[in-house]
Amino acid sequence: MPIKELPETLINQIAAGEVIERPASAAKELIENAIDAGATRIEIATSGGGKSLLRVIDNGSGMNSADLALAVRRHCTSKLDSGLDDIRTLGFRGEALPSIGSVAKLTITSRMRDADGAEISVNGGKLTPIRPAGTNPGTRVEVRDLFFATPARLKFLKSEKAENAAITEVVRRMAIAFPHVHFVLSGSDRNTLDLPATGDDHLARIAQILGREFRENAIEINAERDDVTLSGYAGIPTFNRGNAAHQYAFVNGRPVQDKQIMSALRAAYAETVPSGRYPVAVLSITIDPALVDVNVHPAKSDVRFRDPGHIRGLMIGAIREALAREGSRASTSAASAMMSAFRPGFSPRATAPHWSPQTSPYRPYSQPSFDEPVTEAQAPFAAFSAPSARAEDIPQTEVPTTPSPTGMNLGAVRAQLHENYIVAQTGDGLVIVDQHAAHERLVFEAMRKAMNEKRIPSQVLLIPEIVDLPEEDCDRLMEHAEALEQFGLTYERFGPGAIAVRETPAMLGEIDANGLIRQLADEIAEWDTASALSKRLEYLAATMACHGSVRSGRRLKLEEMNALLRQMEATPGSGQCNHGRPTYIELKLSDIEKLFGRS
Repeated sequence: MPIKELPETLINQIAAGEVIERPASAAKELIENAIDAGATRIEIATSGGGKSLLRVIDNGSGMNSADLALAVRRHCTSKLDSGLDDIRTLGFRGEALPSIGSVAKLTITSRMRDADGAEISVNGGKLTPIRPAGTNPGTRVEVRDLFFATPARLKFLKSEKAENAAITEVVRRMAIAFPHVHFVLSGSDRNTLDLPATGDDHLARIAQILGREFRENAIEINAERDDVTLSGYAGIPTFNRGNAAHQYAFVNGRPVQDKQIMSALRAAYAETVPSGRYPVAVLSITIDPALVDVNVHPAKSDVRFRDPGHIRGLMIGAIREALAREGSRASTSAASAMMSAFRPGFSPRATAPHWSPQTSPYRPYSQPSFDEPVTEAQAPFAAFSAPSARAEDIPQTEVPTTPSPTGMNLGAVRAQLHENYIVAQTGDGLVIVDQHAAHERLVFEAMRKAMNEKRIPSQVLLIPEIVDLPEEDCDRLMEHAEALEQFGLTYERFGPGAIAVRETPAMLGEIDANGLIRQLADEIAEWDTASALSKRLEYLAATMACHGSVRSGRRLKLEEMNALLRQMEATPGSGQCNHGRPTYIELKLSDIEKLFGRS
């Protein structure tokens, strides 16, 4: 067949297939144009999930008649002065408006300040002449009957509710990236979303999107390495979600959904967030435009870094450093869930007298102080003593009133409930600690520190523990015997289908070597290769820590429980166990008062 040039309308429709996949794609392109035009207020209206109507109005710089004529032609743009190596705007391809016009009914009305307004229309690729129009300064773009010129594309669109949700997500991402812009999303098919500008208070804008709870559980991220800056906020590990929908990434202000960035985020939380759960984060990377290619995808949702390893290292290092800086902090959502789980025995009357801590005869204690240093015997890997006091036998000593110089915040132990939960009193509430989860985290951190410094000390078993396993599991374990010896775990073959454990990590004390070996065999079988195992050494340390931690159902002495709390306060990341669950829950006095109708 002879080669021939395609008609302009067909060329635009092909381009639309790459750039405009659904109404949300059109909304993204139009909002980007408005932001590039310097708008400080952007109003988006939809109908029929954006298929019947999508309208975007901005107060940006606007266009004159000559600009309008070029705006609906392909490869015409005002945003590309220095080539693809120095892209500093959101849009630059010059394909969005002609692509939309080729598959929908497009009308653009615009006016520059101190100039007359003008309007142009494109219906399924057919251009109508420019005409005068009265309008406010800025631009109004109206898209009706999206994909009417390509009916086959309509069959692939989802329900109106799903398309509305996709548009909302686009607006949310843009709002986070540009807090100085006021966004309003409305329409006959949705509730109005009004996001006033927050200026330089980026966290306030994020709270508009992710809720006040994120603000209470967010850690500020601010790091720089070799002229690459990482900023934003990351949630503490126990503040996690069931999917990745609450993870936002930006590169030079551009919202992206880049696999490299999301992979680095997962790696940063690998030890602290359980499988199947996802951290919440809003992260922004600022980099020289010459070092990143934003032109790898027609919709500009992916980027390509010249040195992806550098970006990954910066992200993982900065997030882990921030998590360590927060120490034992736990999520406030755990306390909220606990509050909602309480079932009061009665409903307080509306006429109940007002109550406050100042007027109550039962005034709260002052902030406790713990000035004695943690001794060697109180270290997290020290052996706990035999069962001793019951909860009711713990002496009710006075809480010291002298402020602690080291900022101890987990309080003084008051009871142990059900041989697993430690109840401590703080200056303004109480803390409930899961003793197994807390000790597990402390042992893990101690093992990781020892592993980084040298081989973990081991203890020789008087009688080797013989573990019967399938032959293939024995083979896998022997392949990695040298790596596991770094943890103080030494074993060897003991005939066919058996492993003899001769040494175990000394810091774990007396452990179930049989159960530990079987679990390690299962995990190595899942990873299969030595290279994968080398990357998961810390995960193996977490597995061993679980086997070496103080168990549920163990009664502890008062000094043991207080020592555990002091170690938690001094250990980074102790607010969650190795599986990402919270190690303690804090209830403020005001929360307790609410339960009894006192506030």
